[in-house]
Amino acid sequence: MTDQIWYEDFIPGTVLTSATRRITPEDIDAYARLTGEAHPVHMDDAFAQAAGFAGRITHGLFNLALIEGLKAGLGCFERSVIASLGWTDIKFPAPLYPGEEVHLRLEFVDRRPTSRPGRGLATERGSLVKADGTEVARGDHLILLLNRVEGPAA
Repeated sequence: MTDQIWYEDFIPGTVLTSATRRITPEDIDAYARLTGEAHPVHMDDAFAQAAGFAGRITHGLFNLALIEGLKAGLGCFERSVIASLGWTDIKFPAPLYPGEEVHLRLEFVDRRPTSRPGRGLATERGSLVKADGTEVARGDHLILLLNRVEGPAA
């Protein structure tokens, strides 16, 4: 776990790496049940193989959600981030299969103050990466980040 990262601590160029997570068929099934998106490329090995994959693959948006989940596991934004303002430049460059392990590479890209004191805007670039270094998802995420609280409220 990493200490809280407040606006002042968000230094462009900083890179954090999460623990790994192994993807299971149950993960894919649970995501399909939750969202209602059960395309056969995600649910049926034979269909996925006929489509040119080695077997069923994760949903792209599941991979994006994993970026957020692995970031939460770092513990560094649980009190300092107050809003997600959107994602841009989202890409899914490679498939992710059950049984593979991934981790998050989180790079701090940019920050700027807002007109309202006590907070700033920050852009982080999340990349979901396989054990062999293959990137399976990435995107830039704009967040609203609080300034460090000093004294008893901290």
